[in-house]
Amino acid sequence: MVRRPRGGRPARRSARAGSGGGCCWALPTGLLCAYGFFCNVRPSEPFLTRYLLGPHKNLSETQVFNEIYPVWTYSYLALLFPVFLATDYLRYKPVVLLQGLSLIVTWFMLLYAQGLRAVQFLEFFYGMGTATDIAYYSYIYSVVDVNLYQKVTSYCRSATLVGYTVGSVSGQVLVSVAGWSLFSLNVISLTSISIAFGTAWFLPMPQKSLFFHHVSNQQLSWEMKVMDCKNGSAVQDHPNVQRAPGWEDETKVPLNGEGQSAEKESMQEQKVDIVKVLKDLWQDFLQCYSSQTMLCWSVWWALSTCGYFQVINYAQGLWEMVLPSHSMEIYNGAVEAASTLLGAVAVFVVGHIKTSWATWGEVALALFSFLIAATVYIMDTVRNIWVCYASYVVFRIIYMLLITIATFQIATNLSVERYALVFGVNTFIALALQTLLTVIVVDASGLGLDIFTQFMIYASYFAAISLVFLGSGIYSIMRAYRGQEQVQSRSPESQ
Repeated sequence: MVRRPRGGRPARRSARAGSGGGCCWALPTGLLCAYGFFCNVRPSEPFLTRYLLGPHKNLSETQVFNEIYPVWTYSYLALLFPVFLATDYLRYKPVVLLQGLSLIVTWFMLLYAQGLRAVQFLEFFYGMGTATDIAYYSYIYSVVDVNLYQKVTSYCRSATLVGYTVGSVSGQVLVSVAGWSLFSLNVISLTSISIAFGTAWFLPMPQKSLFFHHVSNQQLSWEMKVMDCKNGSAVQDHPNVQRAPGWEDETKVPLNGEGQSAEKESMQEQKVDIVKVLKDLWQDFLQCYSSQTMLCWSVWWALSTCGYFQVINYAQGLWEMVLPSHSMEIYNGAVEAASTLLGAVAVFVVGHIKTSWATWGEVALALFSFLIAATVYIMDTVRNIWVCYASYVVFRIIYMLLITIATFQIATNLSVERYALVFGVNTFIALALQTLLTVIVVDASGLGLDIFTQFMIYASYFAAISLVFLGSGIYSIMRAYRGQEQVQSRSPESQ
């Protein structure tokens, strides 16, 4: 909700500006949503492990689990920070195109590449496609107004959710009902990604970005802080807000547009100082993580995302060991679709829950992390495919619910630039931890443990997270309670 301008004439101007900008944001949002939808319609993905172990690739379980899948983790980690900077420096669209091209190469090689080294190279390109996903979610912020961020974000995320669900359901139907081969599903996936790649070419090229290409630090700073995420209202008193775009008095707006053209020229002439940008990022990093609340939710984000990535990466391998796909029909696509849709419902519901996360957040994280550990433990020990499927669905629902709460807590009172920074840092730490876990537990050069032992370690990992946050939560509640007692004991004395 944007602050209402004072006086009648600015209010009328603001209304006209809002209505006139509808076409400006609708086109790039529609194109980006189309890209996100087709990019995620990949009916072959829930059956990837079965495809690699089958006659098409004829790879062994050890090769797939201990030598191929770890490459994705390593490449994702290595590319994340360079892609984070390149996305902003190149102004998003080139990196969106790079993502589409990386996924095209991935699925083309999935169809025709043979041998261990070729499939490992394929995983590198898939890691590149995953790392460049940040361009998809940040592109839209450079071409729409601040007051539309919430709306366009929901559209873009919904497009990927619907695309993934359509891909999973269609894959399951084509395999179980129509009897299509997994090779045919990969052809459909490649076709859908190619359509997405073609759509991305029509995206407008942004003229600004968060860090390297902005009008001015002061103007962008106030523009990003017009919305107060904490209480849903706008910043009330600072005079600089009045000078942000859209807040001008009509008597001060040049009728011939000379001011706008001069502004564009100054933006084009502004030189990019990479060293200064990196210094500003470092200062923002120190300020963001100096908050205890921010640090708490970020630590959980990084730790849990590390474990989440490991579980979803190797869940198909666990199912394959519990019930080999060559001996019975499998329902991986239906399970992925169900977990995604039910997770979306949980995310929607949690948005309407009113509770004091500042007080009870750590205890809630501890309890839900324990439930996650329980679901992973059940998947590992109860060797029944339907129990594994059900536990996986519950696992994803809980994680999606908690990561939504964590995202909201972290985003509160953060500008868009700092949110992007915190998101990138938390993801990088999660991938660094996942890489360490992969090297020790999964990789053939490390322990190279079997899939059941791996999942027992993942269950213990989430149990450890639960214990840490339970202890921290109890300490925080006791400290808050003692603080209230001290305040109450001092109030009679002051009277």
